[in-house]
Amino acid sequence: MGKFELSHRVVLAPLTRQRCLGYVPQPPMILYYSQRTSKGGFLIAEAAGVSDISQTSPEMPGIWTKEQVEGWKPIVDAVHAKGGIFFWNAVCQNLKALRARLRQHSLDRVGLGASVWEAITVNTFLIYAFELVPNGKSPVSSSNKKLAYQQRSPKKLTTQEIPLVVDDFRVAARNAIEAGFDGVEIHGAHGYLIDQFLKDEINDRTDEYGGSLENRCRFALEVVDAVVKEIGGDKVGIRLSPFANYSESGDSNPETLGLYMAESLNEFKILYCHMVEPRMKSVFEKVDCLDSLVPMRKAFKGTFISAGGYGREDGNKAVAENRTDLVAYGRLFLANPDLPKRFELNAPLNKYDRSTFYTRDPVVGYTDYPFLETTI
Repeated sequence: MGKFELSHRVVLAPLTRQRCLGYVPQPPMILYYSQRTSKGGFLIAEAAGVSDISQTSPEMPGIWTKEQVEGWKPIVDAVHAKGGIFFWNAVCQNLKALRARLRQHSLDRVGLGASVWEAITVNTFLIYAFELVPNGKSPVSSSNKKLAYQQRSPKKLTTQEIPLVVDDFRVAARNAIEAGFDGVEIHGAHGYLIDQFLKDEINDRTDEYGGSLENRCRFALEVVDAVVKEIGGDKVGIRLSPFANYSESGDSNPETLGLYMAESLNEFKILYCHMVEPRMKSVFEKVDCLDSLVPMRKAFKGTFISAGGYGREDGNKAVAENRTDLVAYGRLFLANPDLPKRFELNAPLNKYDRSTFYTRDPVVGYTDYPFLETTI
């Protein structure tokens, strides 16, 4: 993968885990990421905010302050000590309430238990997100549309404000390199801010950032351009989910959108494009689908990473059929810190416990999943 020598094709996907304090990475994260590191393995860090308007939860990390940069350094060092390649995941979430808005900020507030999560949609929690943006600032979006369950509308970014957000991504990328990361993945998927510009279901703008496909993709490509100019295209990837519909951010022609982005990204010579399979329409929902990422894979000239509900067998098949170069795993990697080894040996897998995905516990459901040696 570019200048990076990988020893296998199993990638740690970016996974929100809610173990930070005041947007600052914490010591338990050192062990968590170190456990999932193998020599020559590729890891993508959990989504982290690029600025103080980019987050809705203090349990998610950021990288806009010196304290946050310093907090990341020992985590990065631990991954490098075991020979891993580590990319930081840059996100501006704003309008979208994370699916991590579970026990501390959502279910607890309405008197429900964590087990209720599986029966409630993510949008239910958007109503609480506004209380959690730092410094009392309003969430922003491509639109001022009020989504289901929201009490008030987000702030629609003006054409004068958009360059400031682009610059937030640029500075955050620089900070990530200062923290020691090998590169940066721009999060343009799953209903986050970039996705809100890409998708015509939510982007109702009539200026140069809305309407046509080219206009809706303008913001995303401006972010890519700024980050590439700051740290170099050989250290930049992007995550996209053209087929997904998170937080009412769907598109009427997702294949055309994905193909246009894949082709446009070639201009910037970025390292990789990380796309989510069409079968993953929303949070935890895997559906039968005839759509495919193959046209995007063929169009993009760099390394292609696929994600979305993969197991060992279909991951191997996707690589064998040249439908992808690498496969990113989330929940399976969360519960199996030695997932590449288990795949190699075709060994049994630990089962994940969804109720512990987003708790504050620094051990349970975080660093206590057993390794293969302790289970046989």
